[in-house]
Amino acid sequence: MAKMTLAQAIREAIREEMRADERIVLIGEDIGIEGGFGGAFGVYLGLAEEFGHDRVIDTPISEKLIIGAAVGMAIAGLWPIADFQYSDFMFNAMDELVNEAPMFTYMSGGKVSVPLVVRAPIGASTRGAQHGHCPESYIYHCPGWKVACPSNAYDAKGLIKTAIRDPNPVFVFEHKLLYGSKGREKAGGFELETDVPEEEYTIPFGKAAIKREGKSVTVIATHLMIYKTMAIADKLSSDGIDIELIDPRTLVPLDKETIFASIAKTGRLIIVEEDNLTLGWGSEISAVVAEEAIFYLDAPIKRIAMPDVPLPFAPRLESFVVPSQDRIYSEIKHFMED
Repeated sequence: MAKMTLAQAIREAIREEMRADERIVLIGEDIGIEGGFGGAFGVYLGLAEEFGHDRVIDTPISEKLIIGAAVGMAIAGLWPIADFQYSDFMFNAMDELVNEAPMFTYMSGGKVSVPLVVRAPIGASTRGAQHGHCPESYIYHCPGWKVACPSNAYDAKGLIKTAIRDPNPVFVFEHKLLYGSKGREKAGGFELETDVPEEEYTIPFGKAAIKREGKSVTVIATHLMIYKTMAIADKLSSDGIDIELIDPRTLVPLDKETIFASIAKTGRLIIVEEDNLTLGWGSEISAVVAEEAIFYLDAPIKRIAMPDVPLPFAPRLESFVVPSQDRIYSEIKHFMED
């Protein structure tokens, strides 16, 4: 075992896969600068020096170019990993992301595959409305994409390897406050280093992780919201509320079996997400549960999310709209008392 941050684990997964398969290439902004910073969050440090600029390709500041080129590479036989510095910038490439990457396999009757991985940092981090989106639901809505949401280093390495080896397009969303870096292993106030096995492993898509077992209420969360919910779990337990916390790991495919089994035990469901309330990924999970497992429920489904407002730049306003530990605690407690 080795202690790694999420960023280090992703780097190791990519390095190992690039060593094993010369078809894998990286493409993005500032990812291959000699002696540089390895992309916006240091994930690619050292990869340009090891694999050269034929495989670690710097681009102009054009997300449309990045994804357009990556889709072309994938169709032509390469296995590209495309990098967005911030997930907010993906909207500059929505035609490529919606009408091209996930569609070619269907449009060609299965004759064309698009083995593309797109990595995108999400989440509020006092950078304002254009650098703090959580846009998973946009891609969730597009048939043809698989969607992964690693929350720790162990999951990140295993899920990235699975994504890279998948012959279909995979979108990997990562919370920027969970990356960690030298001197910032507790960025966001949480311990971010996880034991990662030295031996080879992958994590299958569609298999959720139960982060904490309980019998009072099922809580589903991703990314930073998992850490915030775990931080108040013992306090809730002292109040007689024993939460069962589920990390879906992937939204597409979704592990409905684990979710349904949990709510069959608890009879209650709360979804905690950093996205806006309306039409976030939690809305879809709520709909799936309502359609397929409603008779397990003893109470309405509760969603804890951002209000439907642009993300503020001012730190105090950001902390007000993004679900906090105090808010998660109080809303769960109030929900269970009703």
